[in-house]
Amino acid sequence: MSKVAWIGLGVMGYPMAGHIKSNGHDVTVFNRTHEKAEKWVKEHGGAHAATPAEAAAEADFVFTCVGNDDDLSSVTLGPDGFYRWMKTGAVHVDHTTASAEIARELHKVAKSSGAGALDAPVSGGQAGAENGTLTVMTGGDQADFAGAKPVIESFAKAVNLIGPSGAGQLTKMVNQICIGGLIQGLAEALNFGMRAGLDMEKVVATISQGAAQSWQMDNRWKTMIAGEFEFGFAVDWVRKDFSICLDEARHNGATLPVTALVDQFYADVQEMGGRRWDTSSLIARLNRDLSKP
Repeated sequence: MSKVAWIGLGVMGYPMAGHIKSNGHDVTVFNRTHEKAEKWVKEHGGAHAATPAEAAAEADFVFTCVGNDDDLSSVTLGPDGFYRWMKTGAVHVDHTTASAEIARELHKVAKSSGAGALDAPVSGGQAGAENGTLTVMTGGDQADFAGAKPVIESFAKAVNLIGPSGAGQLTKMVNQICIGGLIQGLAEALNFGMRAGLDMEKVVATISQGAAQSWQMDNRWKTMIAGEFEFGFAVDWVRKDFSICLDEARHNGATLPVTALVDQFYADVQEMGGRRWDTSSLIARLNRDLSKP
């Protein structure tokens, strides 16, 4: 079993760290809100630290799951950051959805001090984190990946090394681009069917057996029609992710017209008060006048 430090106990990190502890690893956690770290220790055991550096000092693997590039830079390279204190041979595994640029920067810094770094964003949402069924897309060196993979598998059903540093974050961007357009298409289809007066139970039961089928359709069509949007990944977060995608596209020459449009639709949802609604809430802006003739 390994000594593990876990930095960031949000809706994803809290259960992910719990799975690592339940698999027998020695886990020390850090969270900016210390009360949450204390709660985690009471629930799972292990220990909590006052700073990221303290948490990581003796760790074989240091996991991070924080908000964005700035948060990631703070806990790694900031005054209390752990990069200066990682022992030789330790590996940083970052599950933050962040830019490929910061992934490459951290990989370079880690390697210069005899440690390793993997960018390893996840897909599967809050439910996947709680159930230990996340998909992890990883960038970095093969040796670091091979060492970290058994620990990552504590909370993942699939863990793949995509390529060198940054490849994990770029793959997560591909993932988010796919999902955004798909949810908008599903929202438009459900709204269309409702306005046409169709029995949507029968409609979805039929079309879900054909080419229109998707995870989003199977798991979200009923709650989308009911206007229930309390299922994890929030609109604020997806707009952060789209911002990363659009910025990367400006650098690599890709065109993302659908992603840019869906991003603006999510801005409408934010204005409706849906900043914390889940991503299926795209239908809410289409249903605003559904009761009108």
